[in-house]
Amino acid sequence: MSYLVATDGSTESDKAIRYAARQAVAFYETLVIAHVLTPDSELIDGTLILPGEEAAVEAGEDILSNARRLADEAVGDESIDIETQLLTGRPADAITGYAREQPVDAIYVGHRGLSEEREQVVGSVAKSVVDKANVPVTVIR
Repeated sequence: MSYLVATDGSTESDKAIRYAARQAVAFYETLVIAHVLTPDSELIDGTLILPGEEAAVEAGEDILSNARRLADEAVGDESIDIETQLLTGRPADAITGYAREQPVDAIYVGHRGLSEEREQVVGSVAKSVVDKANVPVTVIR
């Protein structure tokens, strides 16, 4: 089983990574760190197709590499099993879809704290994940 933490490289998702890493170590779980590529991306026959293909994948891999470093730092000398996943699609759908298909016990996401008016118009990935998930979701501010 594992804990899933989503990252977009923001300060808020960095907080979620640190928190999820400490939880994973405390409960002897694998930490899966996921980054979702643009909504315009597609996975066709195992090949990632998206605008600016190489640059987008490299940026996503950089975000995941930084997230792995943050998770390692958060647990200090403790041993943590970390996996990374580059997902595609709409962020909330990709995150909750992955959680449904894999043995995920919990999801962790950062919340950007949008104003109430803006959140009503554009929604929030964290809110959508909470609404769509079939496992517990922890939102980190």
